[in-house]
Amino acid sequence: MTSKIGQKGQVVIPKAIRDRVQLHPGDEVEVAVQDNHIIITANRVGQRLGGKFARSGMAARLLEDRAGEPR
Repeated sequence: MTSKIGQKGQVVIPKAIRDRVQLHPGDEVEVAVQDNHIIITANRVGQRLGGKFARSGMAARLLEDRAGEPR
């Protein structure tokens, strides 16, 4: 697939690719250069909960449940 770079240097990741790797608006990605290639990797590190829920595993369960919801 081909994308064009916009006036602000932005590139749109095609919907088929976003769907395949489950990227959604607001998700973070890592961008790196390797040799002459640009590598974009989904940042799958979840946000940490604090307080009494810090070690409950609830964040992982909520994110897993959310991933199964239709978008």
